[in-house]
Amino acid sequence: MKPDSVLYEGKAKQICRSDTPGELMMRFKDDITAFDGKKHDVLEGKGRYNAQVSSFFFEYLEGRGIETHYIRMETPTVMVVREMEMIPLEVVVRNVAAGSMVRDYPVEEGTPLDPPVIFLHYKDDSRHDPMINDEVIITLGILPPEELDILKETALAVNMHLSAYLDECGITLVDLKMEFGRSDSTIYLADEISMDSMRLWDKKTGKSLDKDLYRFDKGDVIAGYATVVGRIAPEIPGGGR
Repeated sequence: MKPDSVLYEGKAKQICRSDTPGELMMRFKDDITAFDGKKHDVLEGKGRYNAQVSSFFFEYLEGRGIETHYIRMETPTVMVVREMEMIPLEVVVRNVAAGSMVRDYPVEEGTPLDPPVIFLHYKDDSRHDPMINDEVIITLGILPPEELDILKETALAVNMHLSAYLDECGITLVDLKMEFGRSDSTIYLADEISMDSMRLWDKKTGKSLDKDLYRFDKGDVIAGYATVVGRIAPEIPGGGR
């Protein structure tokens, strides 16, 4: 990937052109941020862990009927993905009360949520990704009602599959942030599924194994990410170190 091939650069990833029509290259960076970018560092190895965990889970979900933007890994930090129109929504599925849910609502951290709760956010950095409801999504023309239903159903299915898998690995999936894209009439799970986009707690100790290690200075971020890799996909080099 050449510098002039970058189409978009976010806090943790670059999206670049590909020589193949209909495909893009997504490079996972070692940058890590929190609090709308107010906190920022570079942690060697972080991009590789997130890329390869995302690859593992995209393949896992594809095998369970979830359509994703994933095509293949080009390098340990570069993923080849479908080119598509991204839907400007973040879909958060919460299984346990934590984070902003505890901050904004009268619920104690650690409270199980059954059934899982879906939060929808409008993706706009300038507005700090405000929460949005179905009616506003439809009014703004972001999605028609039938596609919004598909989005929610897919998000809940992803959460169900990942929760079950991680539970077997001794990890509680507390919550999960997802993004989706559209190509023709199909909605695909997109972006990433990694320790940056999931809140993960060790089932025995309750300790964080995700980006909260960085947000709240809870411990060694790379060691936490490596622990997750070692449990879910020990064949990834460096996992479990």
